[in-house]
Formats: sequence, C-alpha cells, structure tokens
Amino acid sequence: MTPRIGYLLPTREAIMGGRPDAEPLLALAERAEKLGYDSVWVGDSLLARPRHEPITLLAGVAGRTRRVKLGTAVLLPALRNPVLLAHQVATLDQVSAGRIILGIGIASDVPNIRAEFRSAGVPFEKRVGTLMEGMRLCKALWNGNPVDWDGRWHVEQGVLGPTPHQPGGPPIWGGGSAPAALERAAKHFDGWFPNGPDAKGWGAQWRQVQSIAREAGRNPDDLEAALYLTLTVDENAARAESRMNDFLSAYYGQRPDVVKKRQACFSGPAAAAAEWLNGYVQEGARYLVLRFAGDPERHLETFAKLREALA
Repeated sequence: MTPRIGYLLPTREAIMGGRPDAEPLLALAERAEKLGYDSVWVGDSLLARPRHEPITLLAGVAGRTRRVKLGTAVLLPALRNPVLLAHQVATLDQVSAGRIILGIGIASDVPNIRAEFRSAGVPFEKRVGTLMEGMRLCKALWNGNPVDWDGRWHVEQGVLGPTPHQPGGPPIWGGGSAPAALERAAKHFDGWFPNGPDAKGWGAQWRQVQSIAREAGRNPDDLEAALYLTLTVDENAARAESRMNDFLSAYYGQRPDVVKKRQACFSGPAAAAAEWLNGYVQEGARYLVLRFAGDPERHLETFAKLREALA
C-alpha cells in the first residue's frame, strides 16, 4: 500500500527568520493540497520554540483547503486546560468538516521546555498524568453527554457544544519512542507517531506496539503507524548535510549530532531519500509526515514527484 504523505508547515522557521505573517504558510498549505499531499501539519510550543499557535493556524488552513487532513505534530495538551482544549478542537473539527488528527506528546526533557511548563503553571514532572487525564476529559466532553469530573479539573454536568464533526472526537496519535510512550499509544490512542529511530529500529518498536495492543484486547490493525521525519534533498550530499546541520542547530539550539540521536533525519540526493523513506514503509509505516530543512517550495515539488517511488 502506498503510504500517505503529510507536510509540516514551517511555523517555527517563519518565526526564526523574522517572518511572522501567516499568509505564506496558508499558501504553502494550499500548494501541498494541489500537489497531492494527504495532510498538512503544524507543531506546538509556547515559549521554548516560538511559533504560530497550532489550533488557530489550522483553522485558517481549514478555510483554504478542502481535502487534506489537518494535524498537530505534536500538540502538548498538558499545557492547556482540557475543557477549553476540547471546545477548541471540537470547533476546529467542525470548521474542517472532520479532517482533524491530533498528534500529541509530553515534550522533551530539556531546560527551555521545563521553563515553558513553569510559565504555563504546569508541573513538568506531572506532565504525563496531566496529559492522560486531560485527554480522557476531552473525550468525555466530545461525546456530548453531561460530564461530571472530579480530578485535576472539576466539571459539574458539563455539556460541550458543538461536539466534533467526527463522532467521539478526532483520532489521537501518541508520539514518543520511549517504552512508556509505546505503552500509551498501544493501550490508549488511535496511532503511534514517533520522530525516530531508524527504519529497522522503528519497525521493531512498531511490532512492540502491536503486541501490547493485542495483549490489551485491542485490534492492532486499528492503530495508525505514522512517522515524523526531517529531510533535506540536494544532489550534492555534502551540501545537503551542511544544510541539515545548520537547520537543526538553529531550530533546537543544540549540536546536530545530539538531535540526530533522537530524531530521524535524512540529507542527500532525491533517489536516496526515496530509498530511505521506503525503508520505513517496508517496516509497516503507513503515514509519513515530512519536515523539510529549508527551501519549502522546492522540497514540496521534489517529494510530490518522489511519491510514486514509495511502495
């Protein structure tokens, strides 16, 4: 089966480059749809890696597109009040006529992200429990029935309106490659959505996710096997590698070799990029969300043509 291909909008890059206007991002989303991409995605951060707020931006993208799925790669639900988040996502799903996918995560343990959680008044050490309870509350509200909740948040006979266009809410894909992340995705979510490791390592972990899901009484075939991948294509491999390193250093403020240890990245010629992506497809990946290290228009065109080489 040919994998579905998603495109991550360069919201972080726009802010880094001093170009906060949203219009070019909306135009890129339209271009991706016209080129045949299956989905358009946005990342999330408040202060650690500044960028456009994802739910607001996706509402704009929804108004400029008709076919592509719209997703978060990945949203950090623990930073948000889940009642408000449930309302925002339900409205966004209605605006898009049911095209939303929620990729969610707990964020990396690095100093600037810890500071971001403090700024939002959320204990970083409690982020997993906060995320899990918050998503359960969202799903309860998305059913449209009166909700009573007594936990981190208190709700009395709360009824959400509107409910999402997709009954029960949009699909939720859990990010992360740590053992606990595999457990969460397998037992509680609709898909697994990491940003690494290499193809063989990803395949081994995907089989773990399927096994855990099966043991939990779930059908593994109901889970989406997805990936978040970073690429830069240039027929000059050395130049491609230099561009990737510069991109990762600027984006994360860390040495690129450190980032590459936890994220799947490719730099090199187009034919080699197709072979690299096919490695994941052969291991079972069904959805590839691509982040391009610079030059978005050229990369959009390049990978639209490469799609036929993916099988």
